[in-house]
Amino acid sequence: MPTHLPLQALRTFVEVGQRGSIKAAAEALHVTSGAVSQQIRLLEERLETVLFTRERLGLRLTEAGASLYPSLLQAFAQIESAVAALEASKKRPTLTVSTVASFAASWLVPRLGRFNQRHPEIEVRVEATSDLADMRRDRVDVALRHGLGNYPGLEVKRLMAPVLVPVASPGLLAGDQELNRPQDCLNYPLLHDSDRADWPLWLAAHEAAPDPRAERGTAFEDDFLLIRAAEAGQGLALVPEVYAREEIAAGRLVQVLDKPWPARFAYYAVTRPDAMQRPEIKAFIHWVSEEAAASL
Repeated sequence: MPTHLPLQALRTFVEVGQRGSIKAAAEALHVTSGAVSQQIRLLEERLETVLFTRERLGLRLTEAGASLYPSLLQAFAQIESAVAALEASKKRPTLTVSTVASFAASWLVPRLGRFNQRHPEIEVRVEATSDLADMRRDRVDVALRHGLGNYPGLEVKRLMAPVLVPVASPGLLAGDQELNRPQDCLNYPLLHDSDRADWPLWLAAHEAAPDPRAERGTAFEDDFLLIRAAEAGQGLALVPEVYAREEIAAGRLVQVLDKPWPARFAYYAVTRPDAMQRPEIKAFIHWVSEEAAASL
């Protein structure tokens, strides 16, 4: 018996078995009755088995045909279901959101379920990247960025300014160094974000005298890496409180001073100028603005 059977003959067998008539199966398949008869004959020859008994009012499955029919009926139903799902997904609006990994993990992803509940018809794809070039090439629909909001040629909506807190690993603070005032932080290694601006600004905001040590230390491109370095005891880090909340609760980090300070940078939703014409982007911007306002 051959291992590969003609798919069209199998499909024809299912249609005839379902309708009990060559003519009805031909109408369902949009072929002639002769073509249906030929496919059934081909299948019976390949299987070396009679599948139908010809009767005056139509066709009846033989015992062999009746044993084969349910499995093939289910298989073709699954094929039709898979194709229908593919067609539906092609019509479903999709939205690609780009942000840095730390913001995605600590803020966006835990809230994203609420957007999915509100807009189940929109498929959201989250990409962890800091590059805006993909947006200009139409690959990214919405970018969530931390900066000064200066993105030429793009639409920018301010979402929120994070509150920065100084944190460190408990082990780093186990020595005899005092840490009671903001300027005492300068006696420890400082960990920075990529532009090294936050520590000098934080110290100035708390009336500490200017000191070149405020700009020294290792810098990291991503807040996630900054927090990991602080956990490893490499120095004091000034990070958004929302990022460090879980680590502080778990005892991996401690807030060294009760001196929070809003950063000069803020989070922004960045889109192409014509993006708000698409309902899915408009819905996401509205939702993320609500979430940002609620988290302040």
